[in-house]
Order: sequence, then C-alpha cells, then structure tokens
Amino acid sequence: MTPNEPVRARREDADAMHEDGAIWDAIRCVVWEETSLGPMERWPFTLRALLRSLLTSKQPMCLWWGPDLLQFHNEAYLPMLGARVEGAIGKPFSVLWSDVWESVKPYLDEALAGRGTWVEDLPLTMTRNGFAEETFWSFSYSPLFDDEGRIAGVLNIVTETTRLMRERRELEALNHNLSESLARQEEGERQRRVLQRELSHRMKNTLAMVQAVVTQSLRHATSLEEATSVASSRIQALGRAQDMLTESDWTIADLRTAVDAAIKPHVDRDGRFLVTGPTLELSAQQAMGIALALHELATNAVKYGALSADEGKVHLHWATAEDGEFQFEWREEGGPEVRLAGRKGFGTRLTERVVPGYFNGSAETDFQPTGVVYRLRGQLS
Repeated sequence: MTPNEPVRARREDADAMHEDGAIWDAIRCVVWEETSLGPMERWPFTLRALLRSLLTSKQPMCLWWGPDLLQFHNEAYLPMLGARVEGAIGKPFSVLWSDVWESVKPYLDEALAGRGTWVEDLPLTMTRNGFAEETFWSFSYSPLFDDEGRIAGVLNIVTETTRLMRERRELEALNHNLSESLARQEEGERQRRVLQRELSHRMKNTLAMVQAVVTQSLRHATSLEEATSVASSRIQALGRAQDMLTESDWTIADLRTAVDAAIKPHVDRDGRFLVTGPTLELSAQQAMGIALALHELATNAVKYGALSADEGKVHLHWATAEDGEFQFEWREEGGPEVRLAGRKGFGTRLTERVVPGYFNGSAETDFQPTGVVYRLRGQLS
C-alpha cells in the first residue's frame, strides 16, 4: 500500500456517507451533534466502513455503537422493528428495546467483554407493535472495535424465528392429537376384540347352561307339558339375568341388581322380600348362577313355601367375612309348615351343586319347619 492509499480509503469512505438510499437518508436526518457520537464527519473510520458493509448486506443486521450503544440497521432488518421503524436509527439500545433489555443484556455484556455469543430460538415478549406478543429469535452478538482497537460496539446478525416456532408448535400439537387419536383407535380395537371374545365366551356358557336346563328339565319331568313349563320358566330367568348383564359392561354385575331382577316376578306386595347386603360385584357367570338359584327357590316357595301364603315373606341377606368369604342366605318365614321332600330333583341339585361351582364354594338347603333356609358360601371373582 502506498502512502496515499489510507488517505484515498478514508476519502472514499467519507464519500460513501453521501450515498443514496432510504437508510442513508435516515442516518443523515439524525442530529448527531446532540448524541454521544458527534457529527458524522468526525466518526471513526471503522464505524464508517462497518456501516458501508452493513447497509449493503441482505442479511438482517444491526449494530450498536458508542457509550450509549446507538442503533444502526439495514433494510432487511426493518420488518423486525415493527411500528418502531420511525426514529429507530440513532436511538440507544436500552431505549429502543426497553421491553427486552433485561432478557438480552447478559448476551450484550458478553460481547462488550470481547466474547461473541450465539443463541437459537430465544423467546422474547415484545411490544414493538403496541401490544405484547411472543416472539422468537436466533442471533449472534459480536464485539466491534474502533480505530484504536478498543471495543466500541456490538454487531447483531439476527433471524426472527417466530413463525417457524409457531408452525413447529402447531405441528407438535397436530402430532400429539394424531397420536392420541391413534391411541384411542388402538384402545377401541382392543376393547372390540375383548368384547368379541367375551361375547363368544358368554354365548358358549349360556348355550351350555340352556342345554343343561332343558336336558335336566326333560329328564325329571313327569310329562311333556311339565317339562315345557319348567324349562321355559328357567330359560326366562336366564334371559332376565342376560338382560341385566347386557345393560352393564357384560363382564361384571352388581349383586343387588341381579337379585332384584330375579325376584321381580314374585314381588306382589311391599314387604314380600326383605333384602339386605352391601354393594358387591359378581362375574357374569356368578350373576347367572344367582339368577337360577333364586328362580328355583322362588318357584318352590310359590308352590309350597312362604310365597304361597299371603303373610309369607323371604329374607335375603349377603355379606363378606373377614377372610373374604362370600356368604348368601335365603330364609323363608310365614308360610305353611315345611316337610322334607322325598327326593331331590334337578332344582335342588342346581342350587346345591351347580351354582356353588361358580363361586368355588358350597351350598346347603335347610328344610326347617318355619321355612326353607338356603345358604351359599364361596368366593367372588
């Protein structure tokens, strides 16, 4: 470089301060004599050169210079100012960006200490358009040096990522909703398969029970008419239990609901049945068993026991013992004197052998003179 080249560079730089352009015009409109930078012709060569590079860049950039960190920016930076465009050039950083000053000051201090910084998608709440809005920024702060090599300012190369972050949130929300929808579909499909298996299992068990009822009714009947009547009434009892289960979730039933459904055809007045017991849940098969047992007990009571007399009544009670054993009792009173039957029919075998099997327990029928007492013990599924 010849001795005249530094002088020529400074002259060209001074000429650049008179270039055309909206930003240059805005710079020249500031009364710099009233600022800490002083008149433009006294600005350091480094600042002039930086401004020339800054204003020709298409990347959004700004710089802050001097003890007050006065703002300069290029055209690509204008959208980031929002409604603050007017009068932004030459305004101190702390004034122009007062709403985010405390959030970005740590990064600014690092740059002023000679250490560059970089941050991605920093959330900042701004009021650049007259209202608070959430914004996001990726930017770097780099120290700037004057002609003597001292730190005199900070260069800010910035990209606003607000729209990108909003779109990312929308995609994340969409993905979350889609995942939840798929999970619900998978759960629905799983429940459908469970219900299908349960329905198949239920139908097989019900058909097996109906087959046993019909077969045993025919075997122990003295006539076809009696067999038809007995089998029909037992199947109707099963039907009422099935209706009660269908109204629930098909796998469990409330014991009180099952009892009410079974005795309902025999309730002809208040006080005919005195029912007590806590809320307990039965499996589907246990509900069927209780329905059949109560049907047999009620049918016999109508013919020979408490339900055949106007003043007769039935006490129904259940409970669970401390060891978890389930206890169920049918007790008749107010009917004619009970006489022990000569032989046990299918109804008795049903209540004393079949039904207890659903509870992994045992049952007995006590023909007391004052009324029949039926006791069932076992475990709830």
